[in-house]
Amino acid sequence: MILRQKNKRSVLVILSLVISVFVLVQCMNSVNSEIEQSVSYEAFAGSEKCMSCHKDVYDKHLGTAHYLTGQPATENFITGNFNKDSNSYYYTPDILVQMQKRDSGLYQVIYYKGEEKMAIRKDIVIGSGVMGQSFLNWRQNRLFQMPVTYFTAAAQWSNSPGFPEGKVMTDRPITSRCLECHVTYAEGSGGDTLEPVNFSRDKIIYGVSCEKCHGPAAKHVEYQTGNPAVKTAKYVINPAKLSRQQQLDVCAVCHAGKMQKIKPSFQFVPGKNLADYFILDSVHNSSLAGGEVEVHGNQYGLLRKSKCFTATSTMTCSSCHNTHENQRGEAALFSSKCISCHSSNTTAIKTPTHLLVKRIKKKCINCHMPALESRAIAVYLQGEEKPRAALVRSHFIGIYPDVTKKILSNEK
Repeated sequence: MILRQKNKRSVLVILSLVISVFVLVQCMNSVNSEIEQSVSYEAFAGSEKCMSCHKDVYDKHLGTAHYLTGQPATENFITGNFNKDSNSYYYTPDILVQMQKRDSGLYQVIYYKGEEKMAIRKDIVIGSGVMGQSFLNWRQNRLFQMPVTYFTAAAQWSNSPGFPEGKVMTDRPITSRCLECHVTYAEGSGGDTLEPVNFSRDKIIYGVSCEKCHGPAAKHVEYQTGNPAVKTAKYVINPAKLSRQQQLDVCAVCHAGKMQKIKPSFQFVPGKNLADYFILDSVHNSSLAGGEVEVHGNQYGLLRKSKCFTATSTMTCSSCHNTHENQRGEAALFSSKCISCHSSNTTAIKTPTHLLVKRIKKKCINCHMPALESRAIAVYLQGEEKPRAALVRSHFIGIYPDVTKKILSNEK
């Protein structure tokens, strides 16, 4: 009798597991059925098509750094100064690059001993202007980075990051991996099959737009337009319904530092697994201790190493960031995210150091996610012998004694 009851319980347990697995597979199949198996330009609708149903979200997104990070180089997208007294960068006393507005567009004009040698038109602007902006130039169906960048922190034109000092470089090619984090899609050809170098000018979807996070949506727009009574979104991805890792992967494609590509650019879309497309760099504790990690490129890796991340099974980038809105600079808002998990009334928060900080609830990230110098965004400014680094907020949530001392000294 006892044996029969045990067998019955075993059967019920096995049956329960089978049902759970079946339900999970069905859920995953439901998500995967919304994902295009191969990505092409024709699969995209363009953000403008999203506006008819999602105007409020669309309008707010236009002010985000994601949207502005890759756009045609027109005056409304460029932050640099073209006025006569602020539009020049001297490499040497004899070599000058000047920003000029001409009838056919905006140019970087190279002079040697006062004689014009080359005029390069700005065709694409890369960067929202928060840190700075670099520029790309079309030559037939290839793109090249231009020699001069705008560095926002100093409100000056500068030598482009990584370019040689004292020499005008005009032939740095732009590959699909370069574009992948600044536009939603660019159709490439030629070169290495994993890293195309030729692009179709009329098949680029600028900026990190709606479809970068929700997947190509031409089929979604067609279906919802033809079936207005259907309120359940079809043929589009809702990142909130993905697994934790898949949600992180959506951000990691651009915020995980250097990654070795194993499939062509722009083929990864939300809902797929990033590890099937790239070999991700890892961030080691020894690197963190030595300050070797690049704060600009690998926010994902730094976050994963943080105790706040490892102590929970639910934290993702969107736990703190609303990608639909421009929240940059709102330290109090992001600090409130910290307080939502770390109550300000607990003993752990009421430490001697914390008690010295005024309005501490609004300053969590100033101490525990400080802005640090980036090695990737470091430029030579006019007349300076050493490169000036941009400050980027670290996503390794931790204790920074030197930063804390500086903040406390300002509290007095």
